[in-house]
Amino acid sequence: MKGIRTGSTNGHKAVVQDDRDLSNLPTVVLDKTPAQETPIVTDRPVTPDTQPPAETPRKKPIKAILAGVGIGGAIVAGTFGYHYWQFASTHQSTDNATVTGNIHQISSRISGTVNQVLVDDNQTVTVGQPLLKLDPRDYQIKLQQAQADLESARRKANTAQVNIDLASKNAQAASTQAQGGVGGAVAAIASAQAQVSEAQSGIPQAQAQVAQADANLRKAQSDLARFQQLFKEGAIARRDLDTAQQASAVARAQKAGADQGVAQAQAKLAQAQQGIATAQAGLNSSQGNVQEAQAKSVQTDVSRSDYQTAQSAINQAQVALKNAALQLSYTNITAPVAGRVGRKTVQVGQSVQPGNPLMAIVDDQYWVTANFKETQLEKMRPGQVAEVKLDAFPSQTFRGRIESLSPASGASFALLPPDNATGNFTKVVQRVPVRVTLDADSIRGYESLITPGMSAEVTVAVQ
Repeated sequence: MKGIRTGSTNGHKAVVQDDRDLSNLPTVVLDKTPAQETPIVTDRPVTPDTQPPAETPRKKPIKAILAGVGIGGAIVAGTFGYHYWQFASTHQSTDNATVTGNIHQISSRISGTVNQVLVDDNQTVTVGQPLLKLDPRDYQIKLQQAQADLESARRKANTAQVNIDLASKNAQAASTQAQGGVGGAVAAIASAQAQVSEAQSGIPQAQAQVAQADANLRKAQSDLARFQQLFKEGAIARRDLDTAQQASAVARAQKAGADQGVAQAQAKLAQAQQGIATAQAGLNSSQGNVQEAQAKSVQTDVSRSDYQTAQSAINQAQVALKNAALQLSYTNITAPVAGRVGRKTVQVGQSVQPGNPLMAIVDDQYWVTANFKETQLEKMRPGQVAEVKLDAFPSQTFRGRIESLSPASGASFALLPPDNATGNFTKVVQRVPVRVTLDADSIRGYESLITPGMSAEVTVAVQ
């Protein structure tokens, strides 16, 4: 017996002819309800006499349904489009963003051999924590040499100081002695000049005595001649003649004494004049001593110059000592900032040179660099609120604010920036880096998980 299968598809009844024998199957009668058609199963076989008459499907207004669906979709699409337009008009978004941080490259300031490596990759370090040590022996020897040079310079300075004191005292003593000699020579000249004057004044006196004695002699000789004539004539006694002879002899002696006085006065004058010459020679000698004392004073200046040179040598030695100590301190390489160690490439026994990267330290100061198109920057200002989603944490939204906008586009900082004046200009929308700082409360608990280089999506509320 052929049967009829009835069913429901999307609320419409369908009647399907089936060529299979359904005489042994129970009869299924569908309950006609608008909401749901519940099948009714009976044990009676379906026969032509008992088969219910075929029902004509109820026709619904398909166009009305489609129109309602279209209207509803339009409403939903309009609502969604309005909200999207409203959001897009007040927000700017980009997925060209990455987490950026400070990566401090650690290198040696001096050449040397690594003795110890005190940290490992990903280890957390603090400021000033030792990272590695170089062999210090060469720099210790240089430090000792600098200390010896400083001590030698100090001794030379002390010797120069002593020479200054000695030369100064010698020059002072010589100057005092020379000045005293000059004073004595001047006094001697004055005394000799006084003696010359005295001798010169004694000559006329002696000459006057000579003249007087000569006059007395002539008178005595005249008296003697007269008394001799008178004695021959017998006019006077012998005694008067003897007196006249005696007076003549006295006058002659006085004349000789007066002549001798003149000679003595002349000799005294010559002696006084010789004293002047001697005193002048003494003055010249004393002046020579003064010049010698002045030369010794110049020697004092030379000693002072030597002392200043020694002081300069001390300063140089002190600088060399500080430099040697500084070079020795560079054998201990410490962490300049707090953070985590990464990309450690140094090993014990390795020979390092200044500037070669040995490891890196990533600190906990990081931000997001969002590369917005230049067409998105019209209303973007520092201080605006931003939402950041990191690809590493898709279910977490972080908050931040725009800190600053780059002074130039990213292409301008490229190794080979584009030159639009070459004649083959093609306008390309440029991207400008925008620095977004993350709120501390927003990233609490993620501080150690966020690392530079992570990809991010940034949305900024520009109004």
